[in-house]
Amino acid sequence: MAIRASNILLTAMAIAAALLPAHGQEVAPSFAIPKNITLQTGDTWEFNGQVYRLYGVQSCIRGSIAIDAAGNKRDCGSLSLAQLGGLFQTATVTCQPIGRARDNAIFAVCAAEIDGSTIDVGTAMISSGFAFAATYPDGNAVNISYVVAELTAKGAGEGLWAYRFPHPVQALLRTSQPATKGAGQ
Repeated sequence: MAIRASNILLTAMAIAAALLPAHGQEVAPSFAIPKNITLQTGDTWEFNGQVYRLYGVQSCIRGSIAIDAAGNKRDCGSLSLAQLGGLFQTATVTCQPIGRARDNAIFAVCAAEIDGSTIDVGTAMISSGFAFAATYPDGNAVNISYVVAELTAKGAGEGLWAYRFPHPVQALLRTSQPATKGAGQ
């Protein structure tokens, strides 16, 4: 699914408005993804000691199991990682830093040039079914257009949606919820 460059810019600008430094503070320049990065997950990579993360994207969790229709088991997170790695190796990818995570990773919105078209990397990962729309701890979507891409991929059975797997966002939301005394008793 191709996304117009103007849509990417509008999405990046909306996200940046919420996260970038206040007026007068320096904004980090955009950067090209080199081919010699170290992928950590299907949404996170490292280069020169700095960790970067796709903003609004949640990959499948490494170590979680995805089971295909024949009953074959695969590492769900490795499937997400392979998709991101393939995209980064075959396309020219440029990212715009938009903020920092609590763990000091840099959140970035990235665009890839593929066959003369510019696509949003987050949308590409999610619409291919190899990543998911991230949410805030309250369950609200970080980027509503990513929710639409996820629902479209799910409906079409794309990527990981052809498998049975623990949805990473639901798993993370469950672990982030405080335990309540007497729950389930």
